[in-house]
Amino acid sequence: MGGKNFIASGLSALVEILEREKRRGAGTIDLSPESEALLRAMPAAFMQARRPVAADTRVEMKPGEMLRPPQSRVEPNSVMPKATKATGKRFPIPSVAEADRTEAWVRAQLNAIFKAVKSCPDCLALGTLFETVVFAAGNPRAGIMFVGDAPEYEEEKERKPFIGPAGQKLDQILKAMGLPRDQVYLTNIVKFRPKKGDGRFQSASDRSPQEEEMAVSLPYVLAEIEVVRPQVIVALGRTAAEGLLEHGGSLASFREGRHEIGGIPVIVTCDLRYVLRQESDGDAERAKAAKRLVWEDMLRVMDRVGMPVTEKQRNFFL
Repeated sequence: MGGKNFIASGLSALVEILEREKRRGAGTIDLSPESEALLRAMPAAFMQARRPVAADTRVEMKPGEMLRPPQSRVEPNSVMPKATKATGKRFPIPSVAEADRTEAWVRAQLNAIFKAVKSCPDCLALGTLFETVVFAAGNPRAGIMFVGDAPEYEEEKERKPFIGPAGQKLDQILKAMGLPRDQVYLTNIVKFRPKKGDGRFQSASDRSPQEEEMAVSLPYVLAEIEVVRPQVIVALGRTAAEGLLEHGGSLASFREGRHEIGGIPVIVTCDLRYVLRQESDGDAERAKAAKRLVWEDMLRVMDRVGMPVTEKQRNFFL
């Protein structure tokens, strides 16, 4: 891991500590001499870690497409980690110059990932997944990528992600954000619907994916991230966050933490199926609280990609 990552990790940890103490009502924080010395040494570490960056690449978008604000620059061919922690595998993406990363190139790479998923030996060997592929949908050059855990019955039936009840809830959220569905990128970690038992009597019943199912599927969604290069990734729910970030945790810790994949920030929000359950239980206050959590996270997403936020949007769901 390079010096930049050490500094970024240290700063993230420091910010989290300060924000936690602020929430607790602390006005000042005592520092040991050792801690003060480390903080004073940070400017020199920053200077040592500096690297030249590539120039912005301008992309001409088609009429009607959402223009992405200038992204944080990344060094070519270093967007993604080389392999996942769980499997040690990585789906290979060809190294090309930035000027050659055209929309046609992006679509060709996504098509190659799709074909590889269809015959994924590790996925099929598990025996716990159905065999119908549900890949991805939306804008392959989107600034926002939504990642769920696995497709459900409706998605498997139509072979499209996020078209069931949770997908309809997502459509409502996107509408409130001022975004059409075809201007974001939608995908799941696991590309096959998980079975219950042998799946023969499952009908429309669904379950969340298991850790092993996400582990063998992760190289493909990481490859999608490498190809699409969104400005921000939204993990929908704790299970999706655990599979994507490769570590456990509570939803609260995921939401409050700072995460990234290859320099791309990851914002974790509630599973939209959880929001639907709160609504169906008839508890208006709990349902409102769940929707408010999601909306707060979406405001963070909008800020991240530089979308204007109106006062009405700031107060939405209040």
